[in-house]
Amino acid sequence: MVSQDWQQPKVIFLDAVGTLFGVKDSVGVAYSTIAQRFGVEADPIALNQAFFQSFKAATPMAFPGVAMAEIPQLEYIWWEKIAARTFQQVGLLEQFSDFSGFFAALYTYFSTADPWFIYPDVYRSLTYWQSQKIELGVLSNFDTRIHSVLAALELREYFTSITISTETGAAKPHPTVFAAALAKHQCPAHAAWHIGDSFREDYQGAKAAGLRAIWLKRGE
Repeated sequence: MVSQDWQQPKVIFLDAVGTLFGVKDSVGVAYSTIAQRFGVEADPIALNQAFFQSFKAATPMAFPGVAMAEIPQLEYIWWEKIAARTFQQVGLLEQFSDFSGFFAALYTYFSTADPWFIYPDVYRSLTYWQSQKIELGVLSNFDTRIHSVLAALELREYFTSITISTETGAAKPHPTVFAAALAKHQCPAHAAWHIGDSFREDYQGAKAAGLRAIWLKRGE
């Protein structure tokens, strides 16, 4: 992932989607494939474009001041709105006779290993950093499904902490989420790296929070 000739950090935090693993084919393909099971035919390319428009227009997935027990349901509602807007944009929302059933299947699908692939440099990098006694953490704007996804992809064992926006009440690039991750390792910001694929959320966010920021430009 990165050169090992820098001063060794105490902790390396890594983003999840786009850094550790990515979506096979595209989100649009996944949406289209599962929609077919519910009798709706949709162009995966149009769905993919509509999804990213809906995703970027949404408010950050963070729920400050909410009890932990309520978070999974709030995440579910947040994503269901994204899915509904996606199909609405391509003019197909009304074709579903059971959109709730469709979304339940879609949501479960993305909690498994099936839609994801692991980038080829990931295992090698994680194994090397572990051998150097560097603590590793996931720091992501993902939701609580991150736990099942990491386990399904056999990545969970590498990480001593997982920090996500929905459980922290703030999403990257907000400094609160970086502070929460650092606190789990009792680590000062200057002794940590953060690696991620988003220039704004990962690089600028980490740098502003005082961490060594590394922008990982995946060639997808």
